[in-house]
Amino acid sequence: ADESNWLGWLGITEDEITHSSDLQRVAEDVKKEGFSDILLLGMGGSSLAPEVLAMTFGKIDGFPRLHVLDSTDPVQIRASEDKLDLANTFFIVSSKSGSTLEPNIFKQYFFERVKQIVGPEKTGSHFIAITDPGSKLEQVATADRFRQVFHGLPSIGGRYSALSNFGMVPAALMGLDTIKFLDLTEEMVEACASCVPVEENPGVVLGIILGTAAKSGRDKVTIVTSPGISDLGAWLEQLLAESTGKQGKGIIPVDREELGPPEFYGNDRIFAYVRLEGAADSAQEAKIAVLEEAGHPVVRISVADTYDLGQEFFRWEIATAVAGSIIGINAFNQPDVEASKVATRNLTAEYEKRGSLPEEKPFFEEAEIKLFTDDKNADALAKASGSDKSLAGYLRAHLNRLTSNDYFALLAYIQMNSDHISRLQELRHLLRDKRHNATCVGFGPRFLHSTGQAYKGGPNSGVFVQITCDDAADLPVPGQKYTFGVVKAAQARGDFRVLAERGRRALRVHLGKDLQAGLVVLQAAFRKALS
Repeated sequence: ADESNWLGWLGITEDEITHSSDLQRVAEDVKKEGFSDILLLGMGGSSLAPEVLAMTFGKIDGFPRLHVLDSTDPVQIRASEDKLDLANTFFIVSSKSGSTLEPNIFKQYFFERVKQIVGPEKTGSHFIAITDPGSKLEQVATADRFRQVFHGLPSIGGRYSALSNFGMVPAALMGLDTIKFLDLTEEMVEACASCVPVEENPGVVLGIILGTAAKSGRDKVTIVTSPGISDLGAWLEQLLAESTGKQGKGIIPVDREELGPPEFYGNDRIFAYVRLEGAADSAQEAKIAVLEEAGHPVVRISVADTYDLGQEFFRWEIATAVAGSIIGINAFNQPDVEASKVATRNLTAEYEKRGSLPEEKPFFEEAEIKLFTDDKNADALAKASGSDKSLAGYLRAHLNRLTSNDYFALLAYIQMNSDHISRLQELRHLLRDKRHNATCVGFGPRFLHSTGQAYKGGPNSGVFVQITCDDAADLPVPGQKYTFGVVKAAQARGDFRVLAERGRRALRVHLGKDLQAGLVVLQAAFRKALS
């Protein structure tokens, strides 16, 4: 195995501290130019740590506000654009490999839009890139005269890159005191050093707990965070799922599931409670105490201050590597992510050639809603639904495939906004409360670069409902025949194809053009299916 080639993250904080004047220089530059906002264009490992920092620290006085775009949904891209004054926006194009589809097409779109507003001479000075040396993105950035290119370390994988330039450049630009942040992180790095006895090593202890729990069947790590650091869960999801979910093994992270009474949980759960000191949620505290009293395993982690988030990044990176070795997998590769990307590439290439995606045939249609799946799943659902061939009937048949210790995941290729989040949260909680299975919600395509690896490569204990829609409005990708809507559709199809090839229990619900109406119908059918 090649694990030893991927350990650059172990010493990165020291490296970043040494080069901190570079971070401060570019932050001062951008501040001086008076940019009001920064939009980071990236996916997965390049976008999740910056998102945690943006959501935890908000806007810092005197500095631009950091926003993150990690969706090919055209409505979401337009919503991001509409929030910003592009003439006063600075862009970070972030991609380790430099060849990831989404950041590249985001760049094509926004570079063109900024060029129309500020003119071709000034456009490049609105952009910087973060990428590995010599990548295709670096070549594009040089040709387009970007203000600067920051390099990643080839020996650091995307999901372990939070404390490298991928996390620290956006942190500096949004006004975070990166020297303070990294100095505090270095305390955890030293506490987790290989010379520290195992029982005193915070990262190793956590890793042994997680790895041992997973091997004994408690493989659903349920992340509970104080409200002030609630976005940490999205970063932990990727780290845990993409690192450990492979070869039919792994940890399934459960994020943003509301806490319920002890009887709502099976013996497949372990709870990780990350508590922000001085800002804990009393209702959350009480529920955690009840779970502990009932005998559910709870790992308590105390975070003294939001500036200590870097310590948590490092603690969990060590823990994940240790858990991976206990589970018996390589925590540094992601073999099943590539399969989805290949399926998507084939579909977008076909679109470029023919001007359309291949024809699809639903096995059920009612009003605007269509159901799709592969032959094997279709046969199982036809048998299980009996005489009830309605939307609720098929959903009931699908949800009845859940057995104890299985998990349920909603994979939604729709705009990620507060309304859609709360509707999907309602569905997951209905199911959890009724069936007592662990539940996950992922928005596509962002989860493909995160939990998607475990859904395809981890234990075959997931039951999946993928949600797609016809986009109310589409956006062109400059220089391509395909649009953002076509890319999103290809990603959803590619994702589903790989789930089916891996023998997963999966159903796709297509909601048509009126997304709000479709979601209301889906919610009603879901309630009926669970009644």
